[in-house]
Amino acid sequence: MKNKQVIFEDWGLIDYKEAWDKQEALFADTVNTKMAIRNLQVAGEDSETLSTKNYLVFCEHPHVYTLGKSGKPDHLLLDEQGLKDKQAVYYPINRGGDITYHGPGQIVSYPILDLDNFFTDIHLYLRTLEEAVILTMAEFGLKGERYPGYTGVWLDADNDKARKICAMGVRCSRWVTMHGLAFNVNTSLDYFKNIVPCGIDDKDVTSMQRELGSVVDINKVKEILKQHISVLFGMEIL
Repeated sequence: MKNKQVIFEDWGLIDYKEAWDKQEALFADTVNTKMAIRNLQVAGEDSETLSTKNYLVFCEHPHVYTLGKSGKPDHLLLDEQGLKDKQAVYYPINRGGDITYHGPGQIVSYPILDLDNFFTDIHLYLRTLEEAVILTMAEFGLKGERYPGYTGVWLDADNDKARKICAMGVRCSRWVTMHGLAFNVNTSLDYFKNIVPCGIDDKDVTSMQRELGSVVDINKVKEILKQHISVLFGMEIL
């Protein structure tokens, strides 16, 4: 039976490694529950009392650079001293994608979902997350778009002014997801100058603050984004 209930948690400003560990624990618990259900089914026993949990996490991180499995370490343009000077840390991690930056003023969303509860299509999953961001931007008068061949959300994706406002990188195992998206709201864009963002060296990065010319109420953006994610996935938010 599909469980579309999703536990929403806002972890606030949280150290990246602490958030990663918490994600891994929720992810492992969900995978283990799936395995237990499968074993009961194989044994012909009743599995109706067990169901996997789903989580939607929002947070912000202190300055951090993360490198996905397909990324190149030389896309970080800082050495150890440079990281210290920027008060930033660096982690190679187990999501897809290349290098990106997380920092205050950026909404980071970690959906830890059993896609068997929704749909088992990772491309549709990514496109649905993108759509939630696009719809959120539209409520602030911004036209978010997809850029053919790239993940994430962009502005002016059809010309040489293309600039990225939301990066995405996910991990999926046994149809359970972790990691997710990073949406620049009031993000300090200077930190992107120290990397080749997402491995793309000829495209700009932007934020809602830059596009609108003023600081944006990040809590309002969170509420709107959460609403769009829940509707698009057919979630019952707890």
